[in-house]
Amino acid sequence: MCTFDKDKGPRRVMRKGLALILIGHINFILGAIVHGSVLRHISKPTQHVSTEYTVANIISVTSGLLNITTGIIAILVSRNLRLIKLQVGLLITSFLNALLSAATCVGLLLAISITVAHNGQGLMLGCNDTLVPINARSPVSARCPFDTTRIFDTTLALWIPSAVLAAVESGLSVWCFVIGLALRGLAPCGNSYIKEQLEADAGDSAHSHRLIRQRLNSDV
Repeated sequence: MCTFDKDKGPRRVMRKGLALILIGHINFILGAIVHGSVLRHISKPTQHVSTEYTVANIISVTSGLLNITTGIIAILVSRNLRLIKLQVGLLITSFLNALLSAATCVGLLLAISITVAHNGQGLMLGCNDTLVPINARSPVSARCPFDTTRIFDTTLALWIPSAVLAAVESGLSVWCFVIGLALRGLAPCGNSYIKEQLEADAGDSAHSHRLIRQRLNSDV
C-alpha cells in the first residue's frame, strides 16, 4: 500500500476523497433519519434512555461529518502533493476518521444485535407500559408518541447499510493514512522515496523558474 505513482497517484487520491465525501453524506443522512424517526422518542429524559442506540447514532453522525472533512483534505492533497500542512492534515484526519468509523461500525452492529435479540423492545421505550412486554415485531395496543408501523424493519434497513458504509469509510481512511505516511516519508512507508521525489521535483521547478527569470532579465 506504500507504493505511490506520481502520475496516477493524485488521481487515485482524488477518487478516494470523492468517495469519502459521498459516503459521509449518505451516512450522515441515514443517521439523521434514524434519530428523527426513532431515537428522539426513546432518548427523552422523562423516559428510559436507550444508551446503546443514542451513542451509536451520535458517533455515526459525527463520523459522517469527519468523513466529509477527510475527503475534502484528500482532494486538496491530490492537487498539492508537496504542501506539508495538507499532508499533516491528511494524516491526522484520516487516522481519527479510521478510528471513529470503526467505532461506528462496532456500535451499529451492537445496536443491531441487541435489537434483533430482544425483538426490538428497546425501540418501544417511548410507549406507555403495559402488563404485556412490548416489542417492535408484534406491538400490543399501547399509546406511543410515534408510528410503530414496521419500525423494526425500517430501523434495521437504515442501520445495516450504515454499518457497511462505516466499514468502507474505515478502509478508505486507512488507505489515505498510509498515503500520508508515504508522502511524509514516515515508517513503515519511509522506503517509498516519494518525499525525496517530490522535493527533487520542487527543486527542479525552482531551478527552471530561476532560469526563466534570468533569460527575461537578460532580454530586457
